[in-house]
Amino acid sequence: MAKILLVEDEEMNRDMLGRRLVRKGYEVVIAVDGEQAISKAQAESPDVILMDMSLPVLDGWEATRRLKADVGTSSIPIIALTAHAMSGDREKALAAGCNDYDTKPIELPRLLAKIAAALGG
Repeated sequence: MAKILLVEDEEMNRDMLGRRLVRKGYEVVIAVDGEQAISKAQAESPDVILMDMSLPVLDGWEATRRLKADVGTSSIPIIALTAHAMSGDREKALAAGCNDYDTKPIELPRLLAKIAAALGG
């Protein structure tokens, strides 16, 4: 069973997506801000990180940069999740170190395909 670190500050989004991922057979670990994302990634060694980019304390852009700079977490695939579907956002996410990018509202089949690809499936 693959472990996913879901980093999301909005409780409703976190709850809904977390439950849907568990139903699909994933183990889900939750973080609510960028600092928690870093500590949970280091402690839990998830297989994939779903990173909201608009987070309190430390935003997803900076959390991603720090995770990719840390030898212990640099190989974990990170999929950016953002409601900011502006021109250039995908490039910005990839430049920060994200392996892929998806927009909100989440379309589960599309996100599941990106998770499978990140897992090498």
